[in-house]
Amino acid sequence: MNWSKGGMPATSAIVAVLDALGLSGAQFAVHDLPGAYSNFTHLVAAEGADGQARNIVIRRYNPANYDEGHVKHSCEYHALKMLHGQGVPVPPPLLLDADGSLLGAPGIVTEYVPGAPIELPAEAKRWGRMAAKAARMLARIHQTPFSESDKRYLMNDDVEVAWFLKSSRVPDYMRADPDGEVVWQMLNDRWGRWRAVEPRFAHTDYWSGNILWRGEEIAAVLDWEEAGYGHPAADVAYARMGYCIEGEPEAADVFLREYEAAAGWTLARRDLALFELAAGVRPMTDPEDWFAHPYMVTGFRRFIAEARQKLSA
Repeated sequence: MNWSKGGMPATSAIVAVLDALGLSGAQFAVHDLPGAYSNFTHLVAAEGADGQARNIVIRRYNPANYDEGHVKHSCEYHALKMLHGQGVPVPPPLLLDADGSLLGAPGIVTEYVPGAPIELPAEAKRWGRMAAKAARMLARIHQTPFSESDKRYLMNDDVEVAWFLKSSRVPDYMRADPDGEVVWQMLNDRWGRWRAVEPRFAHTDYWSGNILWRGEEIAAVLDWEEAGYGHPAADVAYARMGYCIEGEPEAADVFLREYEAAAGWTLARRDLALFELAAGVRPMTDPEDWFAHPYMVTGFRRFIAEARQKLSA
């Protein structure tokens, strides 16, 4: 499969999936859905002989982009099963093709959930207005129970969100950033030195593009290929950074307040600052992709400065 060019799933693969779902002989159409560099995602709109319609999503992954020891298709499928079982709004999982024998590449099949993400930066104000609902949803996600056996599918976020510390030297992309070297040193000196907390189920990439809305309500939270467990501040920090970059710092404060009220616990501010600095490394890897407008850079710099101040207090 040529992952650089993309591609529809083979007709034979779709027929096999429909057969497995009890839709043998169904007519179908295939449509592209937004994916990522590590996967292809397609909607299959099927209609059975009885006229009954069913929409499913086929999501195939590129194993070449997997982190060592982390199998994204198994992680996402297992995470969806756990979350769906707890009533969290996610696409219901239907099939796991662990070896690619059905889909032509490792992947999963889920039900299609209608809805649309809040588009940024065009709808930044709306994203800010939805901060409380997004925060309460994250608290609900963090309350999802998991066992020791579940961990084999999930990322250890306490390690993975600080991937840039795995090397003994400051990465070049951090050297190129005005705050990068200071941030690296602060995190290298302090990482892991936070107040003990109960590890929580985590999304790891909680932002507007991974939340579908129908009107004013959340229809589903998407993209669980990096689901993990660890300090709950990691998800909170990443979401807060997004609001600040989009010029909605007040929404970042609303998010934190509503999250803590819904979760039933309070995050130590110095610990949160540590995870905020870790979150801030992601934009440093590709600033042109992250900062479409000058105000985004300003918001990011303010976010980093405030986190540094809290951590040094």
